[in-house]
Amino acid sequence: MRKYSKEWFLLGVLLILIAIMSFLSPDKFLSFDNLQSMAFQLPEFGIIALAMMAVILTGGINLSVTAATSLSGILAAFILAGFNAAGVNILITIPVAIVVALITAIVCGAINGLAISYIGVSPILVTLATMTLFEGISLKFTKGDAISGFPEKYYYFGNGTILDVPVPLIIFVMVIVIAIILLEHTPWGFKVHMLGYNPKATALSGIDTKKVLFKVYLFSALLGSIAAIIMTSRYNSAKVDYGSSYLFQSLTAVVLGGSDVTGGYGKVMGTVIAVAILQVTSSGLNIFGINRNITDIITGAILILVLASHYINIHYLQYQRLKKSIKQKKDII
Repeated sequence: MRKYSKEWFLLGVLLILIAIMSFLSPDKFLSFDNLQSMAFQLPEFGIIALAMMAVILTGGINLSVTAATSLSGILAAFILAGFNAAGVNILITIPVAIVVALITAIVCGAINGLAISYIGVSPILVTLATMTLFEGISLKFTKGDAISGFPEKYYYFGNGTILDVPVPLIIFVMVIVIAIILLEHTPWGFKVHMLGYNPKATALSGIDTKKVLFKVYLFSALLGSIAAIIMTSRYNSAKVDYGSSYLFQSLTAVVLGGSDVTGGYGKVMGTVIAVAILQVTSSGLNIFGINRNITDIITGAILILVLASHYINIHYLQYQRLKKSIKQKKDII
């Protein structure tokens, strides 16, 4: 129980928040349309947050996650629109587009992974540079315009339902299960946590830290490509700025979810619950007619408060250890 205390606390916060929103506006917040709307919006945000979390577990950061996601969606959109206009069968068009999105993600992840793990450049510098690179490539392809004209069947990934349950939500649940298995129940996931907690000790233990770190950035990019497929399908188009607002929102969700920004600790469910908290907050504020800019201010304030409390807690624990150590020395004397 103690191990998952942060996640249980967050779950309590989420339930209280839902109760407050339901009490203040039961006819709107609890309406089928609003709940389904949140269920359609949450998956793409949640998947990008998990992509960010995987990197933060290592003590790094991926500022290019949304840019790579956008580029994956744009290149897939070119295939979708081009093949559809040429009358190519959807059984070829859609799989090829998805493969292109995945390959694009692998290339983007490999660029980050190689520079960070094998060359040794700082993650924040590399991903800041690749964010600009990926956005530039996207603009070169689109000229700033939206790409549309997809096959009708492709819309199912972002707008379809199964027994009134949104398909994106089903995909999100599958991603959550995969992320939990890989990051929390495999040797690779254990190595990722070790790498974030103590890189030097991990390397001295014989673990190939470069290989582990390289795979983390590949995994992060692949998750982004899944979010890209959902977004392009849901919006029925692809554009450079689709998903850009999720960059710092995802960082907020990861930190709010209890992940240590210095690496070594983080739970998938903590991030997922934090994403739900932010989504419910955003939806509630929207229902009450509060400006979107205010929502961004609140999100930024939450991130600052969580980071501040994290560092205050660290210094407090260090102070307590120092105090205990001094007391022990005095007792010996």
